[in-house]
Amino acid sequence: GRYYIPEGHEFADINAMLALIKSSYVGTAALAQMKRGEIFPTDIVPIITQEAPRLMQWGFEGFGGNGRIINARLETAADKPMFRAAFASNRCLVPASHYFEWKKDGAKKEKFAIKKSEPIYMAGLWYKQSSDSLPLFVILTREASPELKFIHDRMPVILPKEERDSWLSGNSSAKQ
Repeated sequence: GRYYIPEGHEFADINAMLALIKSSYVGTAALAQMKRGEIFPTDIVPIITQEAPRLMQWGFEGFGGNGRIINARLETAADKPMFRAAFASNRCLVPASHYFEWKKDGAKKEKFAIKKSEPIYMAGLWYKQSSDSLPLFVILTREASPELKFIHDRMPVILPKEERDSWLSGNSSAKQ
């Protein structure tokens, strides 16, 4: 339920994306609300679409306006009414330096930062609720890899560089 966008100059590609966002949203309330560092559901963050980087808010509206849905299962997203249209035509990449998972042991929770030496790009879906609101996005999840199952049974779908354009264009199902 959380990930991290670096605040320094750690990754050139994330910094280039942030520069594009800042020039596209100059003087807007959305830019003033953009988060970096540890990202929580409902935060406004930079997201990459096929057209360009955009600011979006994390979480689709829950049924009946209750709560936020922040993740979608890759295995069922193409079929679920909430995600079907976005899966078909509104795909995105969620850039981060790392994400967090929690290992539950009874009432105790232990937080783990899952990272690589380079930025990660998680597969996502987005839609625009109304013309005057920011688009909303969710992160796709899949069964956890064997080395992470001891922490949690799910993990984000992380796309390697060679699959990112294909994902955005709708030519990839990202089945892993």
